[in-house]
Amino acid sequence: MGTVTCISGIDTDIGKTVATGLLAKALGAQKRTVVTQKIAQTGCAGIAEDIVQHRQLMGIDLIPEDISGVTCSFVFEKACSPHLAAELSGSHIDPAVITAATRQLAAEYEHVLLEGAGGLMVPLNRRVTFLDYIEEQGYPLILVTSPRLGSINHTLSALELAKERGIAVKGLVYNRYDVSDTIICEDSRQLFIRQLQKYSFSDVLVDMEDVSYYQKNEIEFDCLRLFDVKRS
Repeated sequence: MGTVTCISGIDTDIGKTVATGLLAKALGAQKRTVVTQKIAQTGCAGIAEDIVQHRQLMGIDLIPEDISGVTCSFVFEKACSPHLAAELSGSHIDPAVITAATRQLAAEYEHVLLEGAGGLMVPLNRRVTFLDYIEEQGYPLILVTSPRLGSINHTLSALELAKERGIAVKGLVYNRYDVSDTIICEDSRQLFIRQLQKYSFSDVLVDMEDVSYYQKNEIEFDCLRLFDVKRS
């Protein structure tokens, strides 16, 4: 069975989808079999738009598991929290369905990257948040953060939640897109690393630039330390 790693962020629109796609591409470049999965998608119909973006970033076509819905079992048109989007469509997000899909993928791939929706406390239904789900499953977490205003509070809060719930944090993806103040950027970086160390998490922090940076320079996202994978 492959390993499952959850990708979450300190907020919505923090770069989780781009990070997940670039993480998958980097693992694939090391000849690892890797697939991405989305826990739930709102604001679209058909194949989850984040899954489509993952494949584009990975440089591959949609795979059969995307077409069949295995990589995202719950897709809703209303752009809102997954629990509400499901209710408005007359549906309900059953975590057991997500778990079964993940196990199916893990049986075929070495790495399954499970992207959340929004932040850690986003409700999947009226009883279960994304944080509850990954705690129950025992999945490790990669957290996407940034140096933008408000990130310190959100990042430290997320790390403390993970510590309280016994969730292993494999490190941070530091989204540097559109960074304008290098002093703030460096200060936040050091603060985040110290907090990782305080909680005895892996203190790996990897910088993520704009997608165009990797495409223009024809290089991979330097993130293999998050998976303890060495470049071949």
